[in-house]
Amino acid sequence: MAWTKYQLFLAGLMLTTGSLNTLSAKWADTFTAKGCHGDKEHEFNHPFVQAVGMFLGEFSCLLVFHILLCHDRRRPQPSFNPGQSFNPLLFLAPAMCDMTATSIMYVALSMTSASSFQMLRGAVIIFTGLLSVAFLRRRLQPSQWVGILTTIVGLIVVGLADFISKDKREHKLSEVITGDLLIIMAQVIVAVQMVLEEKFVYKHDVHPLKAVGTEGMFGFIVLTLLLIPMYFIPAGQFTGNPRQVLEDALDAFCQIGIQPLIMVALLGNTISIAFFNFAGISVTKEISATTRMVLDSLRTLVIWAVSLALGWEQFHGLQVLGFVVLLTGTALYNGLHRPLLARIPYCAAWAQDDDAEEQAGAGERERLLSAARVQAADDA
Repeated sequence: MAWTKYQLFLAGLMLTTGSLNTLSAKWADTFTAKGCHGDKEHEFNHPFVQAVGMFLGEFSCLLVFHILLCHDRRRPQPSFNPGQSFNPLLFLAPAMCDMTATSIMYVALSMTSASSFQMLRGAVIIFTGLLSVAFLRRRLQPSQWVGILTTIVGLIVVGLADFISKDKREHKLSEVITGDLLIIMAQVIVAVQMVLEEKFVYKHDVHPLKAVGTEGMFGFIVLTLLLIPMYFIPAGQFTGNPRQVLEDALDAFCQIGIQPLIMVALLGNTISIAFFNFAGISVTKEISATTRMVLDSLRTLVIWAVSLALGWEQFHGLQVLGFVVLLTGTALYNGLHRPLLARIPYCAAWAQDDDAEEQAGAGERERLLSAARVQAADDA
């Protein structure tokens, strides 16, 4: 069935804003300007300030949620499902995971290329799968285990591409390796966050926009407050600001005042994450979760192409191989191989078995969700 114009718009919006989110953050890292302390020009290296901006974008999803809710209530027959009421503190733990992982990834982004940053984020599949088995008692299908192993191979290839890269003009080899390791470490925290969210969402019917906005609210408030002690915590050579503290927010604001384009980049990051979350949720609702995954993988290609066009990095054939292997691992883990296998006579039965297992798991999760709704109605 052909996509409608609205579905095409949503897919384009998700792909564009998802790519802009990483590219705008990397763009901010490329600027140099004087700071507040009379120092010479230095790089804009303020990952925690950038993370605050990203959480502000997520926080704005709450505003979008309430706008949609108010608009729907004016209709003769409201159809918008706001979900059930919940204690916002239940999202505090996932929000802290999100805050920690995002901050680490922004630190890593200042050390490595935008394309490697995006590719290595695919490691989340490995840790999400393992944690799902351990804590959600989920049984992974054979194709998902193969997808995890394939992803590991892809990560090794991408890491090798960074290691043997001859382009050391922007980042030292030690920085690139540290950045890559930080990205992978952050994916462990992201996987914990996803498992916590899944365990929570299946028990409570919470609208995705409201969930993202609530997590963004906690992340924005907590990280903004943490900027105060970070101003006094020494970090040595690990940080790039002149005072060598964990984060110098005042220096960031001074650099923004001197070089206004930094603010343009930060606003691009904030606005793009808000639209990306909205578009992603809408794509899942209007098209499918598989389409959302494919678009999320395609934005890696867009980020890579734009980075090459802007001269931020050089072309490396090994990175192409790594991207293909990672894409294959992601496709296997998410079941994109099933339609292809279904057309092959000898493999059709295997594809049907995989589909049956997945539908059984989905039915069990839906049963738990329905039971939770009944329990909530009884409590009311």
